[in-house]
Amino acid sequence: MTDVPRRGPRIAHVGIAVRALDEILPFYRDILGLPDVPLDDADGARIAGLAAGESLVELLEAESPDSPIGKFVAKRGPGIHHICFAVDDLDATLARCRAAGVRLIDETPRLGAEGKRIAFLHPGATAGVLVELTDP
Repeated sequence: MTDVPRRGPRIAHVGIAVRALDEILPFYRDILGLPDVPLDDADGARIAGLAAGESLVELLEAESPDSPIGKFVAKRGPGIHHICFAVDDLDATLARCRAAGVRLIDETPRLGAEGKRIAFLHPGATAGVLVELTDP
């Protein structure tokens, strides 16, 4: 059995809730020059992916007002919705969260927009920041 090299936690992406992709996408793509990264839509959101170095920016537009992004924009307006950290061992990290009493939104990992396993932590346990964890 070969040892899998560990990279340590790192920012995988930042999710930004927007009112309309077509209004803000030109800023990130055309003015800042971030290249498009094809992503599947997920969790009731249309998603535009953009590469920012080794990380992604996910622009998230609600497909309906009652989706998580729709509710977020209605309550808080557009802005940073979440930060996602890639961790070497998602299951072990979630176990450490449980052992430390960190409130989880997703008790078990599920598939996210990039086809990777993800889990969200409750912002009440992370200084008001919605944190997503994912496999590398």
